Amino acid sequence: MSTFPVTRLRRLRRTGALRSLVRETRLDLEDFVLPLFVGPTTEANPQLPALGRFGVEDVAAEGEELARLGVPAVILFGIPDEKDEEGSGAWADGGVVQRALRALHASAPGLVLLTDVCLCEYTSHGHCGLIRDGEVDNDSTLELLARTAVSHVEAGADAVCPSDMMDGRIGAVRQALDDAGYESAPIVAYSAKYASAFYGPFREAAESAPTFGDRRGYQMDPANARDALRECELDVAE
Repeated sequence: MSTFPVTRLRRLRRTGALRSLVRETRLDLEDFVLPLFVGPTTEANPQLPALGRFGVEDVAAEGEELARLGVPAVILFGIPDEKDEEGSGAWADGGVVQRALRALHASAPGLVLLTDVCLCEYTSHGHCGLIRDGEVDNDSTLELLARTAVSHVEAGADAVCPSDMMDGRIGAVRQALDDAGYESAPIVAYSAKYASAFYGPFREAAESAPTFGDRRGYQMDPANARDALRECELDVAE
């Protein structure tokens, strides 16, 4: 490899136009997904003013406006009318996300519809899975996550996004989708999700804060980068 003075990497940095021409990474509107919180009623969100909650009757108009503005995709987070221990509203055919998907398909057919697949918004305890002996039980949660993913695709989701951080959830969701005839439905996994205080405002918006304990038993330690790479490799393999 040539070195200075033969190699002068600054040659391509001299002007704004030239720098732009050789830029390796670009971000524009087509690269982003807008979160939509859907609940029983339309409500403002003081903590995240641009991300209020929409009732199902209002989300269709919001989707139509987003499509007009050029927003390519949304991801739906549901807040059900009622919560229970297992989060059954997550996979109910008449659930809030399922109804929102059908409404958005009708009002904004070109909008890409993604859905958050987790139980924390739907459980009365606020954790991402079934509770056994005071802890989240990994394996019994997988079936419920898979059932939720299938129900979302049946209602019109273009892709499902598991965010729970249970071991084995991607394989379980993939198998369930394939068995239901949705082999072409993609999974966009939250493969490396950290236990972080930065989620605070989001959990308030989604009404998904745990009522006891925290999520460090299944979400990752921010100090473990190698662990994150292993999570990503496992999800790809599944």
